[in-house]
Amino acid sequence: MDIYLKKQRWKLYLLGFAAVIVGLSLYYTNVLVRKIAEDERQKVRIWADAVQNRANLVGVTNDFFNQMRIEDRKRVELWAQATRRLIVEDDISVDFSFYSKIIEENNTIPVMWVNADNIIVAHRNVTGTAEDAVNYEGRTFEGEIKEAFSTYEPIPIYLYGSVDYLYFQDSWLFQRMQRVMNELINSFLSEVVINSANVPVIITDSLRTNIIASGNLGNNDLTDSLLVQQTINSMADKNKPLIIELPEHGTCQVFYTNSFLLTQLRYYPVAQFIAIGIFLIVAYILFSTARNAEQNQVWVGMSKETAHQLGTPISSLIAWVELLKMQGVDQTSIDEIQKDIGRLENITERFSKIGSEPKLTAQPLAEAINYTIDYMRTRTSKKVQFFVNDHSANRVIVPINKHLFGWVLENLTKNAIDAMKGIGVISFDIYENDTKIYVDVSDTGKGIPKSNFKSVFNPGFTSKKRGWGLGLSLSKRIIENYHKGKIFVKTSSPAGTTFRIVLRK
Repeated sequence: MDIYLKKQRWKLYLLGFAAVIVGLSLYYTNVLVRKIAEDERQKVRIWADAVQNRANLVGVTNDFFNQMRIEDRKRVELWAQATRRLIVEDDISVDFSFYSKIIEENNTIPVMWVNADNIIVAHRNVTGTAEDAVNYEGRTFEGEIKEAFSTYEPIPIYLYGSVDYLYFQDSWLFQRMQRVMNELINSFLSEVVINSANVPVIITDSLRTNIIASGNLGNNDLTDSLLVQQTINSMADKNKPLIIELPEHGTCQVFYTNSFLLTQLRYYPVAQFIAIGIFLIVAYILFSTARNAEQNQVWVGMSKETAHQLGTPISSLIAWVELLKMQGVDQTSIDEIQKDIGRLENITERFSKIGSEPKLTAQPLAEAINYTIDYMRTRTSKKVQFFVNDHSANRVIVPINKHLFGWVLENLTKNAIDAMKGIGVISFDIYENDTKIYVDVSDTGKGIPKSNFKSVFNPGFTSKKRGWGLGLSLSKRIIENYHKGKIFVKTSSPAGTTFRIVLRK
């Protein structure tokens, strides 16, 4: 019993040591995860601020372009007024150099002068070859040329009761700036996605219905509107979306969430704990399996050796009995000696069967129990009473090995007698159901602590000062390994203990 107490104590020590190692590992890993997570969140905040600043820059640039449009129109209106003054002014004393300068300095804004009859009168800064430019004059203002100059409302020129119109386009400078602006917006959207620190990003319109750009979403299907809305709502719950203004898209929202790496790091301690736990469980199972296999080999070797050693003295005793018969010794004494020799032969057979597959024969269970009781009754105090109670409906027949099963009953009976100190009642109760047979062996002894219900079947476990602690261990092996049944402590209290044996029909 001390062996198993020490063994259990060492198990607790090792378990505690392993728990400390696992705890320290998980704690340190968790600290690293928190630091990495905070570092990534800081990068995300910097990225978010950069997104907002870039959006503000785009907005300011767009305002600047709008102002350029207004200034271009003012210049065209001024150019139109100067042209009109040159045409309609009759006073020769007026200095026309100012108006001429205004007209000549328009080198960037394409304009098209169309009279009341929709005929092109003149043009300036219109792209194309020289021949194309000459051919514009006198042509009808229609088709592609009219479509190209219909972006803005024309400026009327009132001449001698008729109204001509001055059509214009954005200046060449503005057009180049517009191309730069479009490239800036496109690069802004791509950089928001690419430079998002591996953070999943979705940029939508103000209503969250149209996706303008997205990135780092893994294998998510953006054609599934329901899945997209669920993803957007999940992102909005984790981080407040950024509001940005884009010239071509208006108010937009930038949704983002934690990166896949951060999500993995958050669950890494749990995965590590599970992996360590699985490793310890597998290692313990393998160790226990190897230890049990080794114990089985030791048991088999000891049993075979014991059977071999008993064979020689039994043969000698048989010869001595024959010699006593020839010398006329009392027959009663000889009969008792022969019973003990038969008992020794039975024990030898039991040991010889350990490690080999015993032969099971169907026989009445109550008779097998009574056979063991009859043997134990003659070798036990008269103060110990034995009872066999068969509660089954019919005469139960079970496949057992009579010698090995009787050994189990003897071990249980001897332990019960020791627990009762030679005074008490031992009962054998037989029950059955459709597939199982139950044998309850009860005594009126001092009982077994509940904490030892499983330990009593371990080799070497005993509460006796001179016991070896092998009886119940052998009984468990006989019932479970050879009879494919079970044996366990059903109940125990200071008033007595009940062992249950479960056998197949």
